[in-house]
Amino acid sequence: MRILVSNDDGIYSPGIVALAEVARRFGEVRIVAPDVEQSSMGHAITASRPLGYRRTPIGDFEAYRVNGTPADCVALGVDQWGGADLVLSGINLGTNLGTEIWHSGTVAAAKQATILGLRGIAFSTAVDDQEPEFGRLRPQIEEVLQLLTPQASLRLLNVNLPADSRGIQWTRQSVRRYDPKMVGIKDPRGRDRFWFTVTPVGQADPGTDRWAFEQGWISITPLSLDLTDHEALQGAAKTPRDQT
Repeated sequence: MRILVSNDDGIYSPGIVALAEVARRFGEVRIVAPDVEQSSMGHAITASRPLGYRRTPIGDFEAYRVNGTPADCVALGVDQWGGADLVLSGINLGTNLGTEIWHSGTVAAAKQATILGLRGIAFSTAVDDQEPEFGRLRPQIEEVLQLLTPQASLRLLNVNLPADSRGIQWTRQSVRRYDPKMVGIKDPRGRDRFWFTVTPVGQADPGTDRWAFEQGWISITPLSLDLTDHEALQGAAKTPRDQT
């Protein structure tokens, strides 16, 4: 099995090496990742300029860096390798839970795989003042891959790894409300600058990715490329049209 490994933290992130080291137990691995950090890029693609694809020494892995987004890396990496069977993204330095999925470059790399007709799995973990202990996460990654790789019907998955795992929970995406704020500051020249911040409102609902992670579980959330609100669509279809 050919496994392409990417991320949004950049090719020199320790998380990508940890993921690749476990992935090689399941197949042939190639790393293709952004040359610089591309966090919160979402599913942006580069359409206004050409991309570079440069071989880069990362341990004993065959690895390449791209001057583009995570989605660019997956599209270009699959093309240059002549195909792949599975794309893994991460391990992201920071969780991707709930509505964070919308702007996550880590999840976007896995989504790009699915768009190309491949399987994609995104991996993330929490980060604080200390770098995550990736050695402690390796058994979790292996457990998740042992569970997921045989299940070909699961095309796109988002996985969040706690520092200490109680086991695995299948979850749905948390959609609790957030309170967004723009925090104003002054730069050294006195110009206005702003930080975009969000604060969660309320508790995470049981059964969601955020709830499971907060309880110490590995959260696995199956995702879909289809953003259609099917319930709303069915309701709208039953509403009589204005005949005037």
